[in-house]
Amino acid sequence: MSTIENKNGSSPSLKPTLDVSQIKLAQKHSYEKLKEGNANWVSTRLEEDPEYFTKLAKGQSPEVLWIGCSDSRVPANEVTGTKPGEVFVHRNIANVCNHTDMNMLSVLDYAVNVLKVKHVIVAGHYGCGGVAAALTHKQFGIIDNWLRHIKDVYRLHSNELDRITDQTQKVNRLVELNVTEQVYNLCKTSIIQNAWMERQDLEVHGWVIDLGSGKVKDLGLSSSSPDNLGYFYELDSTEALAVH
Repeated sequence: MSTIENKNGSSPSLKPTLDVSQIKLAQKHSYEKLKEGNANWVSTRLEEDPEYFTKLAKGQSPEVLWIGCSDSRVPANEVTGTKPGEVFVHRNIANVCNHTDMNMLSVLDYAVNVLKVKHVIVAGHYGCGGVAAALTHKQFGIIDNWLRHIKDVYRLHSNELDRITDQTQKVNRLVELNVTEQVYNLCKTSIIQNAWMERQDLEVHGWVIDLGSGKVKDLGLSSSSPDNLGYFYELDSTEALAVH
């Protein structure tokens, strides 16, 4: 192990020197693997169907909007066994559906009103790091403002969650409750409710993925109308506001 002499000339530090060339080499290797993977993917697809990318470039007509967690272990197409073009995807930390998130709302509006998807799925997963972080009092940085939405879910269900003593079980139950609340948040939007007034083929669902088995747990939250929201959240058809 190399040592670094202190500025004041005192005994050298035991801090190891970094081999920058090795770091750069490893970094280049991981980057090149991505390009190599793309080349292999293209080659495989063309072997299966020489017209694959020609057809793919013509457009998309997915029937599903997937709102999932950013966690690298839960890619929508892998989990559902679907191909490119079959699932429209939005992902963020802990699959939060926030009414002031213009990114999520824009994706939702495009999926529902332009692509005419038939299913909107909120997909959480057990062992979610964002949900686990929300259960602590630690500061993590700017993400604390995002995690507050999950803390709000805890507040709504604290009577149940406070009775769970096992931390893993508590995190996983909050994962389920978070998906539940995000499904309701979607159903409360004008985007979903206006679509329900126009057509009968749109449903919102809540799923949780078990990373240990790969299987999906359907939470049984499927909604195709605002009937289960409570009258306060139901919206009437759009009317022009009276000018006073």
